[in-house]
Amino acid sequence: MRGYTKVTITRKGEKMARGGHPWVFGDEVLEISGTVENGDLVDVVSEKKGKYIGTGFYNDHSKIRVRLLSRNANDKFDEAFFERRLQYALDYRKTVMPGDDFKDCRLIFGEADGFPGLTVDRFGDVLVAQVLSLGMEQRKELLFTLLLKLLRDMGEEVKGIYERNDVKIRELEGLTEGKGIADISGSTLTEGDLMPIITENGLKYRVDVVNGQKTGFFLDQKYNRLAVSRICAGKQVLDCFTHTGPFALNAAQGGAASVTAVDISREALERARENFALNGYGEKIQTVEANVFEYLTELEEKKQHPFDFIILDPPAFTKSSHTVKSAFRGYKEINLKAMKLLPRGGYLATCSCSHFMKSELFVEMLHEAARDAAISLRQVEARQQAPDHPILYNVPETDYLKFYIFQVV
Repeated sequence: MRGYTKVTITRKGEKMARGGHPWVFGDEVLEISGTVENGDLVDVVSEKKGKYIGTGFYNDHSKIRVRLLSRNANDKFDEAFFERRLQYALDYRKTVMPGDDFKDCRLIFGEADGFPGLTVDRFGDVLVAQVLSLGMEQRKELLFTLLLKLLRDMGEEVKGIYERNDVKIRELEGLTEGKGIADISGSTLTEGDLMPIITENGLKYRVDVVNGQKTGFFLDQKYNRLAVSRICAGKQVLDCFTHTGPFALNAAQGGAASVTAVDISREALERARENFALNGYGEKIQTVEANVFEYLTELEEKKQHPFDFIILDPPAFTKSSHTVKSAFRGYKEINLKAMKLLPRGGYLATCSCSHFMKSELFVEMLHEAARDAAISLRQVEARQQAPDHPILYNVPETDYLKFYIFQVV
């Protein structure tokens, strides 16, 4: 075994780690044999006989005390190791996001790609990264430089990387917030490049990588939006929580008779209208600035039922296991309102992007809402996030997006 400091963990922690989960929590650490600095690599070993479990980044600022990077005792964590792992992630995206889809996709999805706490999205020739763990923060210059090199070696045109580290979760790792162009070798990215136009499902979007939510655009719904587009022809579509308008645009492109896009954010609607105009749908898609809950309630009270296809793509109603019950009520309320507004034969697309709202709980909520609305739901499709956001079965945190299309019967 290598000369890393050993961290002995409980049997509970060992069971989780040997089952494939990459996190060791602070209350699972029994002993530290030697000295260790936060961000260092450590070898995690079992309580019984000190058997090797894996190697990962240590950080006593975080509840996640060790983020496992490898379970191979022979791995050497040098430049060649990280280059191989990056290449593996890129090769996977080239396979599951073929053709032009590779130009706008998630390249690195944290633990699902063996890079705990690192996210990298590609928007054409601009990469946007979020670094949420100390171990990745300390090695990001190497990783970013390698990533640019590998993409260019594949013939891909990329200018550089913009960091969106303006998230409070970094504080849990003892890191400060901030954002800006990554200062790395080979970067040609400038401030003038930070509003790239991407193409998804044949539609164009201007992405604000500096101030947009998360990394600037939600790539995980790409194929779900396409699924909606395929069945929108001739429909009167209501897109709730439209944000910058991608579901509304896919509905319009799919031949919807009319599209109404609702969001409470004036800034988001301004961006949405820019995207509508960019694709020649500026006159076809109506925008409404309103609280979606209140808007649907008003339609019901006025007995107005102008829509036969309603799309619900709300933000996460829960980001903690402690608020799941209230989230359940919120999801039920919004879905019940939509179901009551739809005519027999109408369609509902509904989703949740919260990992804590488990699939079985979301389905239970849908059953309850349908029962209270006195309708039946015929499932058209059940979907998840796009494959550039891969799900590892032994890491439930990677399984977060639930997406369904139903017909009301």
